[in-house]
Amino acid sequence: MSSPCFRVLIALNLKGLDYEYKAVNLFQKDQNRPEYLKINPLGYVPALVDGNIVLADSFAIILYLEDKYPQHPLLPHDLAKKAINYQVANIVCSSIQPLLRLPILRYIEENVGEDENIQWVYKHVAKGFAALEILLKHHAGKYATGDEIYMADVFLAPQVISVTNRFNFDMSEYPLLSRLNETYKQVPAIQNALPQNQPDFPGKCLSTN
Repeated sequence: MSSPCFRVLIALNLKGLDYEYKAVNLFQKDQNRPEYLKINPLGYVPALVDGNIVLADSFAIILYLEDKYPQHPLLPHDLAKKAINYQVANIVCSSIQPLLRLPILRYIEENVGEDENIQWVYKHVAKGFAALEILLKHHAGKYATGDEIYMADVFLAPQVISVTNRFNFDMSEYPLLSRLNETYKQVPAIQNALPQNQPDFPGKCLSTN
C-alpha cells in the first residue's frame, strides 16, 4: 500500500544493498503499536534501522543511502539536473502522495462518500502529473532526467505504478509519464521492488498459510 516504502526498496536495489525486510501491516494498524512507534513516533512507513542510525522518512532514508553508499549515484553531478531531481521528488512526496494516504482516503469515504474519495484522488494526481509532464518535457531521456536512473525515477515509478494499479487512473493525457512507466517495467531494481514481489503481499501470505 505504501509508495514511500516502494521508493526506498528501489533505492536499496539500485545500490545493490543487502537488507532485512520487516513488514508493517497498515490494515492491522501495526504502525500504531508501541514497538513501532519507538522507531517512528508519527506511525508512518517506511523506517530504516542501520546500526545506531534510525530514520523514518523516505526522503531522508534515500539521501542517507546516497551519502553512505556512493555506488550507483541517485543524483547527477550537474547542479541544474540535480535540482530537477529534487523538484520531481518533492512534487511526488509533498504534493501528490501525502494526499493519497490511507487515513485521508478513509476519512473522505466515511464522512463524504466513496465517490468523492475517488474524485479526490483523480483531482490531485492529475494536477501533479500535469506539472511533472511540463517540468520534464525538456529534461527527459530514456529516464526522467536523462539516460540514467536518478532520484526523480525512484520517486516517479512508485507513484505512477501505484495510481494506475490501485485507482485505475487514466494515463492517456500524460504521454511522457506513460513512456517512462513502460521503461520502468524493464528495470530489475524497480520490478523487484513491486508490492506483489514482497513477502507480505496478500496473495503470497494466503498461499503460504
